[in-house]
Amino acid sequence: MLDFDSCYRAVTARDARFDGRFFTGVTSTGIYCRPICPARTPARRNVRFFAAAVAAEGAGFRPCKRCRPEASPGSPDWDVRGDLIGRALRLIDEGVIDDLGVRGLARRLSVTERHLHRLFVAELGAPPLAVARNRRLQLARRLLTETAMPITEVAFASGFGSVRQFNASMLESYGQAPSELRGAGRVTARPATLQLRLAFRPPYDAGALLRFLAARAIPGVEKVTAGGYVRTVGGGTGGVIELLPRDDHVLLRAGGHGPRGMAPLVARCRRLFDLDADSCAVGEVLASDPLMAPLVAARPGLRVPGAFDGFELAVRAVLGQQVSVAAASTLAGRLVARCGTPRSDCATNPAADPAHLFPTAAQVAETDLGGLGLTGSRRRTLHALATATAAGELDLDGGADPAETAERLLALPGVGPWTVGYIGMRALGDPDALPIGDLGLRRAFATLAPEGPALLDRAERWRPWRAYAAMHLWTTLSERISS
Repeated sequence: MLDFDSCYRAVTARDARFDGRFFTGVTSTGIYCRPICPARTPARRNVRFFAAAVAAEGAGFRPCKRCRPEASPGSPDWDVRGDLIGRALRLIDEGVIDDLGVRGLARRLSVTERHLHRLFVAELGAPPLAVARNRRLQLARRLLTETAMPITEVAFASGFGSVRQFNASMLESYGQAPSELRGAGRVTARPATLQLRLAFRPPYDAGALLRFLAARAIPGVEKVTAGGYVRTVGGGTGGVIELLPRDDHVLLRAGGHGPRGMAPLVARCRRLFDLDADSCAVGEVLASDPLMAPLVAARPGLRVPGAFDGFELAVRAVLGQQVSVAAASTLAGRLVARCGTPRSDCATNPAADPAHLFPTAAQVAETDLGGLGLTGSRRRTLHALATATAAGELDLDGGADPAETAERLLALPGVGPWTVGYIGMRALGDPDALPIGDLGLRRAFATLAPEGPALLDRAERWRPWRAYAAMHLWTTLSERISS
């Protein structure tokens, strides 16, 4: 529920903490804005507040051209709840409605279309189809503004089925044709490298996130450079991406990509770098514990690194069981060399680095994993994980119910609570997941609290942000630990 007075104070102060969490419709102009819009603050009698941009547009408001609502960070509210709406939004980002329609989305979530429609209207003020359409429009607006991609390719990259549908939707939403929104005189050509700015709410500790990813980088698939993170990506967007932290955004560079599949790519990058989190809300809860308060003060904006692909992260977690971080990376590199797919441009660019796509679940399931330095039990675990994922019995990208996913993971041979907790916090995006058996967590906690309650008991104070507490504890360690 949106409290009018709180929202109006945030708008008056242009408080960046609320950017993306609500939008302001101005009845005197018919425009809706972000809380940080530089325009003069409207009178109280002329404003309405909406939890989502799609609700503002459904009420007849058009997006502001100054603050560009489509460029705001996503709302963190769904991360806390991890409920059906949050999972549905994640699947919409992955293009499920574009491919399967609302019926297919409801089927993936194991609910009826009517129930899904009712929940979306109650929570977001608009039905699922309107939400998907709004997200396509927002991406299209950004591609028109920030890139030189031809308009025809913008239409397909943002998920529209035809240029005619794209033109009509843009005209209806923005009151202008795509060519008018882009502006006259712009040179348009298919860029060799696509660049988009991915916004976040400050503070943001990019250095800690990059160090975490660097220690766990999979050879041949990803690496961390002096300025950012680089990895290969497969599917319909195949190529290489770079994520480069800046003062107020993370710059996404995508090379070798076709015009389709941009929405899932952007969504996965946002999850990987945890760009939609509200560090202030997390810090407020954790700092209420005297044990965590100095850690939060020392590292404001610490994020939980996510996963670009849930199966890849789950494999990395299995390989990391009871071994060092470095050893797990070595094993992952051997797996990639055995059954990963070389980049399509490696023939013309032998020096390409990283050079391989991480293998799919089907590839791992069909590959003999002997000779990689894995124990027999570890090979059986990986085979069971890959087989279940390839068969669609296991959804590791956040679309399934978290409790159900945890149960299915625990049913696999060789998967215990530590693995489930680690997959939960990074692949499933559960901010309250805690790999309680982790040796590093135990060491860090024992150093900070040699006396008093056990880790699990103390962790009750950190809900619903136990995953962030784990990151704070891990960063206190001076040596690499198994995680």
